[in-house]
Amino acid sequence: MRYVSTRGNSPVLNFQETMLTGLAPDGGLYVPETVPTLTPDQIARLHLGSYEDAAFTVMWPFVGDTFEEDEFREIIANAYDGFGHVSRAPLKQIDDGQWLLELFHGPTLAFKDFAMQLIGQMFQTVLARTGRRITIVGATSGDTGSAAIEAFRGLDNVDVCILYPHGRVSEVQRRQMSTPTEANVHALAVDGTFDDCQRHLKDMFADIPFRDEVGLAAVNSINWARVMAQIVYYFTSAVALGAPERRVNFCVPTGNFGDIYAGEIARRMGLPIDRLVVATNQNDILDRALRTGEYRTGTVHPSISPSMDIQVSSNFERLLFDAYDRDGNAVAQIMQELRGEGGFTISQGAHQAILEHFASGAVSEDETSARITATLEESAELVCPHTAVGLEVARDHHDIALPTITLATAHPAKFPDAVEAATGIRPPLPNRMADLYDRSERVTRVENDLAAIEDLIREKRTK
Repeated sequence: MRYVSTRGNSPVLNFQETMLTGLAPDGGLYVPETVPTLTPDQIARLHLGSYEDAAFTVMWPFVGDTFEEDEFREIIANAYDGFGHVSRAPLKQIDDGQWLLELFHGPTLAFKDFAMQLIGQMFQTVLARTGRRITIVGATSGDTGSAAIEAFRGLDNVDVCILYPHGRVSEVQRRQMSTPTEANVHALAVDGTFDDCQRHLKDMFADIPFRDEVGLAAVNSINWARVMAQIVYYFTSAVALGAPERRVNFCVPTGNFGDIYAGEIARRMGLPIDRLVVATNQNDILDRALRTGEYRTGTVHPSISPSMDIQVSSNFERLLFDAYDRDGNAVAQIMQELRGEGGFTISQGAHQAILEHFASGAVSEDETSARITATLEESAELVCPHTAVGLEVARDHHDIALPTITLATAHPAKFPDAVEAATGIRPPLPNRMADLYDRSERVTRVENDLAAIEDLIREKRTK
């Protein structure tokens, strides 16, 4: 399996190189040169084994010769051993034809654990084999950072620095990043927005001397391995509801577009997905782009669903690459327009290609709170505000002839203030992290400046 950049001007890499590189040197994102497919029989047989068995079947075609078969099975087993539900990603019916896919049973209570725990195991295996030392730098709107720190804390040959927007993540998210005591992990609070953090991360990768000096690697959703791991639960959930004989829809609350792009790859691998529905909060750039064909950034408005408070959705570039018939030069041009002019117009042909499989909707703060309340009243389920955004949009796009699966991306206890305001119930943390509010925090605040952040990362690296 070979990987190419969405901007068409970087070396073609194998899986190991792609995983360790993250962002392509030309600023693009790596994608498979070709997408493997599963036969209907292979898809149908996924229900016969465990989640780990399905994960091996779905991901094995992507990893090439990076791992031996038994080695990769062990990596998968270790990655999901700490999850709190035997099904890893259980389905729960909440209404006629409406289902919740619970993705919050991992160690940090968010869907990011599915990818991050796997990446931690893969990195450890590859780095031990090669003797390399790397510095992982991530930008997070909340959940990616805690999942990355949990996956890499205490590991040999890895330093982890996570950038997050100061004051714009929930207290639980912040504490999950700031309370680990291992010397190789660092939470860096940036005086800016998530988009600022993400821009600085991309600029670090473009700074070749710095990149080489610290051995820079990324585990944001710009890293293809993140997307690869998330493909699996689209297959397991759809098969549980009758795929491949039965078509399904998915509704995905998303900000950076990585989770729903994994669904698009699942569809291209042969999973019978009718519609992938993008659900956004008041920061609705993805909904506007899909409805109008105009991708125009604006001001980020803080919300009760902070992981979606984004105006630059990095993984949308991967979808554009496909929609523009994999023309890297065309993608590079519109990405330059985005950086220089704050937006671009999607060509008519590319826009129509996207709308063949995607739909979208946006939800206000009041609607989000009302859906949290209604979900508790109607189905006795407490949901986080991100999940509520997905459920509200799913109601508007539900096809009674097809089941709709909404991704429950985080445990309600990660956002207790919003849930309590809507329901009067403050969701408790699971027993394994019940003392989170009592743990000491370790955070370094940093100005919203690339040079200052790079200097701090140099200082924080384990000597």
